[in-house]
Amino acid sequence: MTDVDDKLMARAIEIAQQGDPSPNPPVGSVVADGETIVAEGFHQAAGMDHAEIAALKEAGGSAEGKTLYVTLEPCNHEGRTPPCVDEIIKAKIKRVVVATRDPNPHVEGGGVERLEAAGIEVLVGAQEKDAKRLVEPWTKYITQETAYLGLKLAASLDGRIATRTGASKWITCSDSRVRVHLLRTKHDAVMVGINTVIADDPRLTVREVPGRNPIRVVVDSKLRLPTGSQMVQTAKEVPTCAVTTVDAPREAEDVLVELGVSVIRVPATAEGRCDMRAALKELAAREVVSVLCEGGAELAGSLLALALPDQMHVFVAPVLLGPRGRPGAVDWAGPENPSDAPRIESPRWELCGCDAYVSGRLVYPKKASRTTSS
Repeated sequence: MTDVDDKLMARAIEIAQQGDPSPNPPVGSVVADGETIVAEGFHQAAGMDHAEIAALKEAGGSAEGKTLYVTLEPCNHEGRTPPCVDEIIKAKIKRVVVATRDPNPHVEGGGVERLEAAGIEVLVGAQEKDAKRLVEPWTKYITQETAYLGLKLAASLDGRIATRTGASKWITCSDSRVRVHLLRTKHDAVMVGINTVIADDPRLTVREVPGRNPIRVVVDSKLRLPTGSQMVQTAKEVPTCAVTTVDAPREAEDVLVELGVSVIRVPATAEGRCDMRAALKELAAREVVSVLCEGGAELAGSLLALALPDQMHVFVAPVLLGPRGRPGAVDWAGPENPSDAPRIESPRWELCGCDAYVSGRLVYPKKASRTTSS
């Protein structure tokens, strides 16, 4: 592996993020002659050309004898599109550099081995850490058959989410709200609890930036979702789903379905709430790869208590709302010791206007210690 390989793979990872191919993974590809880029491609949307094919089409006949860089092992199976390895071989590519192997357990036979059998030199591992991070949500989806979960929180400097009167619009600044809309475009679904819908009547659509609207999911154990809410009234334009328990009233479901809302029933917990592990699996079964939870303190707390969020997005506003303000962006018992607390691994800190924004992958030390000892 050379510095040139790393540089060109970094470019492939960069362009991969331009696509929106869910429920497929984001993939980028570069055709190069030494350090010179001949063509680029990325997987734009499900059912469209994979990244390698897009790059090879752009390169045309000039791809012969060149090096192909691709962020994920080329597929060797028939899906929505034909196998990419066939086209790579036909293009007479001399050398293929792959960032990371395909983690899909349902794929039989590796693309790397097929290319090598055709006499093509294959190298694996360039920028592998970044490439794995790129497909982390899809990897969880395809290997565990559950949705990848991001949790978004917003609070004041003193940890409040509303004033003493309950007012919460707006604690964070407009730049942070734009960033939240951008986050929505990067997820297949956005999720809130029923209390948030009743209190705030949100739209949960993408308005501040270009991009598609995610599926809107309301966790609603008793199907109290108001038929006059903005989400229900626009359910036939923007996909909307209520996750409820098996015991919720059928009459309420019939009314919501008539208005365009999909209803998913999951087992109830001992407290009568929705089983969120089951909910994330049901969403994955409907090709929802990633979910962004923007719910209130109760929903956020229940998710953290189960160690379900994979990633955190926290916005902290430089305001003080006082001890009588609504406490806590998260309502849960929490860990006994700081060493057991879930924390953001390698946190990324940014400024969003006047707010601080910290994000990154969540790790659960206590969960890890239980796994190690078992």
